[in-house]
Amino acid sequence: MIARQHEMSKSQLKIANYLIDHQETAPFLTASKLAKNAEVGEATVVRFAFFLDYKGYPDLQRHMQAALQRKWTSAEVFASTTERGDSPKDTIREVLADDMNNLSTTLQQIDVEQFQGAIDDIVNAKRIYIIAYRSAMSVGLFLEFYLDLVLQNTEMLRSADGVSEHLIDIEEDDLVIAFGFSRYTKRTVEVLKSVKQKNAKTLVITDHMLSPLVPYGDRKLLAATEINSFIDSFSAPQSIVSALITAVTRSQHEKVEKRLESLEELWDAFDVFHK
Repeated sequence: MIARQHEMSKSQLKIANYLIDHQETAPFLTASKLAKNAEVGEATVVRFAFFLDYKGYPDLQRHMQAALQRKWTSAEVFASTTERGDSPKDTIREVLADDMNNLSTTLQQIDVEQFQGAIDDIVNAKRIYIIAYRSAMSVGLFLEFYLDLVLQNTEMLRSADGVSEHLIDIEEDDLVIAFGFSRYTKRTVEVLKSVKQKNAKTLVITDHMLSPLVPYGDRKLLAATEINSFIDSFSAPQSIVSALITAVTRSQHEKVEKRLESLEELWDAFDVFHK
């Protein structure tokens, strides 16, 4: 970056100087926050990443984080991305804008062949096990609810202590779907290692190719989760899960339709929904 400073515009130099002066905090800023701090437009930040031959700002951001070579605690990330006095109006606009950027980034980088392969693996699986710990559990639960509703073969392993008992029963015809986003839990990686020893198929839904889950995934679906906060943005992972469920049910149209018709009769009998 320094070597190309003579080629940069005034706005690009503002960004470069900010990145150099804030090497330990800048890698965790979203494009909108970096633009605000460097006093340039967000589009300028995106163009700056392409100028440096990255695939986009998320790609530049991942390389900066990798170069930092250490993992920050939640408290450190919170301190580096939070400003006192931000109004609720500014916060909601910022967060929703970050979510839209994550969805756009995910749509651009999604591998359609990997997605189709994931659909095939889900449809052909004898049993489906979902691994999702801590905050990722929210996305895993959503996937479990709908897959088991229509396929009747899906289980999320909620208890970390009980995983070993389930691993005994996993076979080659089974599929393990694992969710993991920075900061990654050791248990998720350990479970995937054990699963691969059983030769079961694996689908990993994670945030980028540097994720420690990636080496253990037969299929990999990447979802951007960057947000100017110590939490992750799950708008993109949730959309991928919604797309998986929709694609699976469409591919099994007749089976799912009969299943839903039977469920509707059951729901009516037990007066499940408010009328």
